[in-house]
Amino acid sequence: MCRKASLVLLAFAVFFTAMSPLMRWYAFPRLAKIPPSQYQDAVLEAKNPTLIDYGSMKAEKVDKVTIVQTLKGNVEASEEIEKSADRDVVVWDALSYIEDSEGKMVSKVPERYIFDAHSQEPVHATGESVDGDPVKRQGIEFKWPFLTEKRDYEYFDAQARVTKPIHYKGTQTFRGVRVYYFEQTIPWTEVPFPKTMPVKGITPKSLAKTGTTRWYTTVRKFWVEPVTGAPVYGEEIQKNELRGGTLLGGRDKVTVFAGHVKMREDYIESTVDLVKSQRVLVLLLTSYLPWGFLGLGLLLLALSLWLEARGRRRSGPGPTATTGPEPEPVNA
Repeated sequence: MCRKASLVLLAFAVFFTAMSPLMRWYAFPRLAKIPPSQYQDAVLEAKNPTLIDYGSMKAEKVDKVTIVQTLKGNVEASEEIEKSADRDVVVWDALSYIEDSEGKMVSKVPERYIFDAHSQEPVHATGESVDGDPVKRQGIEFKWPFLTEKRDYEYFDAQARVTKPIHYKGTQTFRGVRVYYFEQTIPWTEVPFPKTMPVKGITPKSLAKTGTTRWYTTVRKFWVEPVTGAPVYGEEIQKNELRGGTLLGGRDKVTVFAGHVKMREDYIESTVDLVKSQRVLVLLLTSYLPWGFLGLGLLLLALSLWLEARGRRRSGPGPTATTGPEPEPVNA
């Protein structure tokens, strides 16, 4: 019986030991992915920024500017693209809606972001756009890959429509969560006017006729939880200007917006809680289960060997044959 139990334990030991690397290197890359129907939103604010008044074409201080960012998974679009892409694809319909302290719209910029559900690499397909303009993204946007590394990444800037490095600046602790801090600087760059403007009659085409151009620069900061690759907090120090042309009445430039944009406190708390829960799920596939299976396999192997040795001791040495005196021949 000991030998049979030992063989059964040995079989389970081999199974769980083999499952350890399979869970980490085979199952995880296939099971860990962004769901196509995911929806999330965030509210950011700039306190006491400078904002243009398009009526007077002058820049003035206001109480605050609010930016509402929404990301909505488009399941139908992702399923359609998956047919030709031959991989799991996520389509996010994003919207940045900006309003002043009185709740009046400043601008709104829609995006369609298409990416690989596992690696977060961009997938180029019909519909990929920013503010209705077709784009071909390079690098990441909104989210880092699972198991983010301590290195620089290429990050797509939607306003400038360019990809620039976002630099790893160190490891920190944010609200009890270990995070990687990344920073990107976009130098002054000429950018398109938003298609939706706050004043009727002002359109990108009408502005182009005046010869006035729009310029933009920002310092972008993200604190990223490395296991999930999800930012738990973000800031931007951003400036926008109008330059040249007849619209400015002889002035060289006018500030459109200048302010320090930060995530609102209530959204920080909800984001941190969400990332903490997702972190446990990723760790199950990358750490808890692989190491648990390995430990269980080694324990079962040790138990199997112990039972085998115990069975041998119980049986002891076999009986030895003894030889007695040979019988004497009988004479008939």
